[in-house]
Amino acid sequence: MGKALYFDDPVFGTVIQVYMFVIGSIIGSFLNVCIHRIPLRQSIVSPRSRCPKCEAKIQWYYNIPIFSYFWLRGKCANCGEQISPVYPFVELLTAVLFLLLYVYFGISALFFIYAYFACSVIILMFVDYYHRLLPAVITFPSIVIGFATSFVNPYIGPRDSGLGILVGAGVLTIVYFFFKWVRKKEGLGDGDIVMLAMVGAFLGWQNVLLVLFFSSLLGSLVGFIFIFFLKKGADFMYPYGTFIGAAALPAMFWGEIIWNNFIA
Repeated sequence: MGKALYFDDPVFGTVIQVYMFVIGSIIGSFLNVCIHRIPLRQSIVSPRSRCPKCEAKIQWYYNIPIFSYFWLRGKCANCGEQISPVYPFVELLTAVLFLLLYVYFGISALFFIYAYFACSVIILMFVDYYHRLLPAVITFPSIVIGFATSFVNPYIGPRDSGLGILVGAGVLTIVYFFFKWVRKKEGLGDGDIVMLAMVGAFLGWQNVLLVLFFSSLLGSLVGFIFIFFLKKGADFMYPYGTFIGAAALPAMFWGEIIWNNFIA
């Protein structure tokens, strides 16, 4: 694999970073389309973006990532329906991740590998949050892509990727059957198992363990808030895939550092 391409000139380097941020925000806008349409089994290509209430087509100048939301004060330009702040958040999150990916990996194979991974995780996080669903159309192909790209990934080779898939799927499968045996009902969905296997394919078995730990910790904290402060029942269905994603995205950058300094 060739070396990552960086730019030594500080001015040109800043321009490239701004470019990566803008490209990330544009891709984030597309991810919003995927988050909305994939659970509904609609095409992510056509028709053009439109208001979900009045179905008016959104003109390009009202569809500028991040900026248009604040320009329109969070409302549809045609009917005045409130626009969810999740839309600009997804665009901003994707933009920041693309910038970080460039800072960490430059223009390299790793940049494109983990840009794909990050986009897949973002879709899964928000689809699971809204629908309690982790679409197989995202998770299963991503496992294959994660393992295939491990052959050109200097950080995660095929051995670690394969072990990551097995550990990711294996640990949650054990938890799934143990919970079902003790509580006589399902505590996890099979989509959670496949998503963690996907994480293992891209990040390796060590990061799977980190993601499992931090996602469980985050889920427990959120669960505590929901049960004791928002008065949700103990049987409330939590979007565990959202917590997996929230732990997996930082693990792309800092998982190895945490593992080497605090565990290994």
